[in-house]
Amino acid sequence: MKYLPCYESGPDVATRGPALMPAHRARIDEFHERGTLPMLGTLGDPRRDGALALFTTREAAEEFARTTRSCGTGWSAPGTSRSERTSSHFDVVTILCYHR
Repeated sequence: MKYLPCYESGPDVATRGPALMPAHRARIDEFHERGTLPMLGTLGDPRRDGALALFTTREAAEEFARTTRSCGTGWSAPGTSRSERTSSHFDVVTILCYHR
């Protein structure tokens, strides 16, 4: 099972985003080094389509969202996101390979 937080960009992402990126990148690197954030990126036009991350555990996804929000960095900084949600993803490819 994987967990996918999705964020819809807010009205201030273009103006506030660049200044927040160094702190946000540090959070990304921290979770990636732990092995709980294997993939992350924007969708199409980030201002219109937002971003998506893939976490290996729900706990990591929730911790990332909570700590990013409390630090005021990245997707959860005021004005940079309109909405966020986390969905579960059943990893069919891994299951299919396992049952070969």
